[in-house]
Amino acid sequence: MNLPPKVTSRAFERLAEIGAAEEGKALRIAVEGGGCSGFQYEIALDAPADDDLVLEGSGQKVVVDSVSLPFLADAVIDFTEELIGARFTIENPNATAACGCGTSFSM
Repeated sequence: MNLPPKVTSRAFERLAEIGAAEEGKALRIAVEGGGCSGFQYEIALDAPADDDLVLEGSGQKVVVDSVSLPFLADAVIDFTEELIGARFTIENPNATAACGCGTSFSM
């Protein structure tokens, strides 16, 4: 059984810091063909659509479209801050390989 992705409290807190919900936006996580490993993540602020899975926490929303959902089963959506920058990350147990940038993967 495939479980929906999980969102960490850090990711929801970062969305609150940038005021996503106040602008009527959610963090959209999508999977598209392309990238150096076959698939790539598209991460953007966007308005929720009718067919999206909506994950909510701390008054914030993360949305995943129905086509991307199977690729993100059991994944963890997080926010990390490092010396080289801060970004939303996806830990995807379905990926068999990933590239160094962290946005491209294969299954």
